[in-house]
Amino acid sequence: MKIRIEVLSALAIAVVPLTACKHASPPVEQQPSNVGVETTVVHSTQNTDYLEVPAHVTADPAHVVRMYPPLSGRILGLNILPGQNVDKGQVIAQLQSNDIAIARSDFEKAKIEIIRADAALQRGKLLLAHDVLSQADFTELQATDEVAHSELDRTRQRIHELGFAENNLSDTVALRAPISGVVLDIGTATGEMQRSLDNATAIATIANLDTVWIVGDVFEKDLAMLRFGRTVDIIVPAYPDLKFTGRIDNVSDALDPTTHTLKLRVVLPNPKLLLKPDMFATIRIAGAAHATFIVPDTAVLHEADKTFIFIEDSSGKFDQRAVTVGRTLDSGTVKNIEVVDGLHDGDKIVTTGGALLRPTSGE
Repeated sequence: MKIRIEVLSALAIAVVPLTACKHASPPVEQQPSNVGVETTVVHSTQNTDYLEVPAHVTADPAHVVRMYPPLSGRILGLNILPGQNVDKGQVIAQLQSNDIAIARSDFEKAKIEIIRADAALQRGKLLLAHDVLSQADFTELQATDEVAHSELDRTRQRIHELGFAENNLSDTVALRAPISGVVLDIGTATGEMQRSLDNATAIATIANLDTVWIVGDVFEKDLAMLRFGRTVDIIVPAYPDLKFTGRIDNVSDALDPTTHTLKLRVVLPNPKLLLKPDMFATIRIAGAAHATFIVPDTAVLHEADKTFIFIEDSSGKFDQRAVTVGRTLDSGTVKNIEVVDGLHDGDKIVTTGGALLRPTSGE
């Protein structure tokens, strides 16, 4: 019996801790509130509005030359390619033509007429001196001689226009680049026939790209921002890390009746020839500076037609406040949004996790 009482006492002692553990409250780990919500304090800053005009690069028409054949004939040895740089006077092709034979024939006939007219005028002077020839007939001889000399000058000039010398018997003329520049396009090929009078396609188009035009279409409502000579920035997608600066050279006086836009032109130096015709570009024109707030795009939330930001008050609660946003400022990996109305200097806004919150007024 004594042994049984000791066993029961031992069991009772063992049960006490188990019972105590069963009824004791476990420790509760303190969890942070609003997990995933990040805030920051915003301050007003001066920012500038910009008018961005879609545009493209084009060659200055004053520095573009379209080469047409000076005479009809067959193209020989065309040795240029689109995009190739050429120097003024460089031979780009040969043109073989029978037109020069006709021009030389006319020149030879004119020389014969000169000999005949000069001889007749000399005889007329002798006859006039001996009163054998009347003054009227002598005047007629003088006129005939002057016409003969004029015809000789015309035929000589024609030969020079065709690119030949008077004593050259070749029927092939070298076609030379009239300016230094870049070959924009080619309208013929070796072996093709060219006609000088009714040819609608140029042999080649050459442009000097030391200066180029940036041409864009601007709406009439933005006309007040455009002034002749105003400095503007040019952004070209082909060179995202480069910013070009030019001046407004012209704003057209005529509206496009379909789009109601005006042509805006900026003349831009292009010494390294980085800018190519037909490249896309944007003309950025600075406006007036104004106070604004720049916030991360994750802080701005949208619901139906409302745009709002969560504001944390001094008690740690969150209020939903309607805002008016402006431009999106994309700087590569970071995207910010301009808030033009609805925020105050020193507001503590939610930058991350706002979609998890509910406004205090809705609780």
